[in-house]
Amino acid sequence: MSQKLVNIGFGNVVVASRIVAIVTPSSAPMKRLKEEARRHGKLIDATQGRKTRAVIITDSDHVILSAVQPSTVSHRFGFIDDDEEPASSAEHEARS
Repeated sequence: MSQKLVNIGFGNVVVASRIVAIVTPSSAPMKRLKEEARRHGKLIDATQGRKTRAVIITDSDHVILSAVQPSTVSHRFGFIDDDEEPASSAEHEARS
């Protein structure tokens, strides 16, 4: 069985099907969630000592810290940002 992996920075990957949410770390609820995960031994720090830019929540209640922006992780995951207009096929062909 082949599972899709998502690069979360610095050679670290997460199984895509296990990701529930990718959020920014700056809100108070995310800070509380991070501390709760630390207390329960479910915090994974994949920042390599850099600033946390994304918090990834998995279906097993693990909280993964990443130094990559949430929008970058979501693009790698295969989602397009809501603020971006999808390129038409003509624009896509013109770029190629």
